[in-house]
Amino acid sequence: MHIDKEIDTHGLNCPLPILKAKKALAELESGQTLKVVATDAGSLRDFQAFAKQTGNELLEQQTVGAEFIHVLRRR
Repeated sequence: MHIDKEIDTHGLNCPLPILKAKKALAELESGQTLKVVATDAGSLRDFQAFAKQTGNELLEQQTVGAEFIHVLRRR
């Protein structure tokens, strides 16, 4: 999958990963993708809710070790 931008939110807790993702998405064009790497386990449900509320598409979520990876497509 092609990723247009990636942000690292290691060590940040809610709501900071969402706020950083919101800012990064605002810099992207419609249809571009953003990968967020987080360490907050709550980010799994936070990004699901964020996608529903904003209309951005949550393409993928996965857990790799202590990391939670979220891939969003800008609406």
